[in-house]
Amino acid sequence: MGLQQKWMAVCLVLWLAPASLALAAATDAAAEAPASEPAAETDGEALRRVPRLTLNGDVAGDLKSFRTQYEDTFAEIGNRLSLGYLELVKANPGVDPWLPGEGTTITLPRQYVMPEAPREGIVVNLAEYRLYYFRDDGVEVYPVGVGTEENPSPLTNATVKMSLESPAWYPPASIRAEYEASGDYLPRMIPPGPDNPLGPYALLLSEAGYLIHGTNKRFGVGMQVSHGCFRMYNEDISFLANQVAKGTSVRIIHQPVKVGVNGDEIWLEVHRPKEKYHEADREQLWQAVSARLEQLRETMPNVEIQRQAVESAVDQGDGIPRLIGERLTRLALDDRSGEAGVDPAAGDTPPRSPQLWF
Repeated sequence: MGLQQKWMAVCLVLWLAPASLALAAATDAAAEAPASEPAAETDGEALRRVPRLTLNGDVAGDLKSFRTQYEDTFAEIGNRLSLGYLELVKANPGVDPWLPGEGTTITLPRQYVMPEAPREGIVVNLAEYRLYYFRDDGVEVYPVGVGTEENPSPLTNATVKMSLESPAWYPPASIRAEYEASGDYLPRMIPPGPDNPLGPYALLLSEAGYLIHGTNKRFGVGMQVSHGCFRMYNEDISFLANQVAKGTSVRIIHQPVKVGVNGDEIWLEVHRPKEKYHEADREQLWQAVSARLEQLRETMPNVEIQRQAVESAVDQGDGIPRLIGERLTRLALDDRSGEAGVDPAAGDTPPRSPQLWF
C-alpha cells in the first residue's frame, strides 16, 4: 500500500494544549455480582479498571459472571466493565444483547490464551478485537475497535512514537468525501471535545498515520468500525496513554486460533470473525485448528487431545478458552505398555499422542 493510500485510509492528528485528565473509577465483575476488584494504589494506578493478570504458562485470567438488571444492555455492560460488544455477544449465546432481562447471569470472557507473539509491549490481535499490554511479568487486556474490511488495520510491527493529549482531528480527504457523498458536511479540523472521534488521548504509532486512540462512539469498541486505527474506551486510553513509554513495541497480528500450555494442560481458544457464524468461516477455522494441532504434535508428541472439547471450541467459535487435552507423563506412557499389541520385551513402545480425529 502506498503512502498516499495509507493516509487516505486512516486518521491524521495534531494536538492542542493539554487538557485536564478526568477519569471515573470503574468496577470489575466478580462471580455472580458486579463487585469491584481492588486497584493498585501506586504509580498513579488507582485509576485502573482493567486488572493486570498473572501469566500461568500461556493462559491468564478466569471466566467471570455478572447478574444483569432490567435496563442493562451488552453495550452498556461492556462500556462499564471494559469488554467489547462482540466478545460479550459471542460468549453468551441465546441472550438478547439489547434486553438480557432482570437477573440474567451472563459470562464475562476474562480468560485468555496468549497470542503467539513476543510478550513485550503491546500486541493487538485483530481476530479477537483485543489489545494485550505486557508489563511487569503480567498482562492487561483491553477491547479495541479495528479497521473494516474496506479499510483494514495493518499487520505490522511498529513502535509508539509519542502520547498525545487532547488531540484535534484533521479528517483525510477520503473521509470527508464519504461524508459529502451521504449529504453531510465534515470540517477540515475538529477540535478536542465531545464531538472529537479521537477522544481525550491517543498513541501515535511509527506506522505512518495510525493511532491507538479514544472515541466519541463507545459502541464501536470491540468491533470492525474504524478506517484502520484502533479505538479504545476513553477511560482505558486515558490510563494506557500515561503508562506506555515512547519506543514501546506494537505488534499487529491476526490469530483467530490460539493454542496454549499451562503446566500439563493444553488450551484452545477459537474466534469466529463476526456475530453470525457462517459455514464457510467454520470450515476455515476447522482447517486452522487442525493445522495448529498438527504443529503441536510435532513439538509435543506426548500429549492427548480430547476430540469433544476441540469440536466444542470450533463449533461455537466464541473466544472462550477450553481445556482440550493434557501432556502425558512418562509414567502414564509406560502404563500403556500393557495395551494389546504392545510388547515391551520386543522393543515395542506405546502409541504416541496426540490422538487427532480430523
